[in-house]
Amino acid sequence: MLQSHVISIDGAFVGAAVRLDRGYRFVATDTRMADLNGTWWPALEDVQRRAHQVYRTGRLAAPGVVSAAGAAPAASD
Repeated sequence: MLQSHVISIDGAFVGAAVRLDRGYRFVATDTRMADLNGTWWPALEDVQRRAHQVYRTGRLAAPGVVSAAGAAPAASD
């Protein structure tokens, strides 16, 4: 059986993090989370943090921050 964790922000249910063998998959229930829907995360805290950022700012990520895959982008020389 799959284990899932509700992601709620300010009392609004915005999605769920489903535990799978390689991490967590985010399933959006709020249209503001559409960019995150189906993304994979190594830890529950990572998806919770990103969902809060998207909910509050309306953006997936600022340039040079963390990618949707949960890893920092490679530095370019």
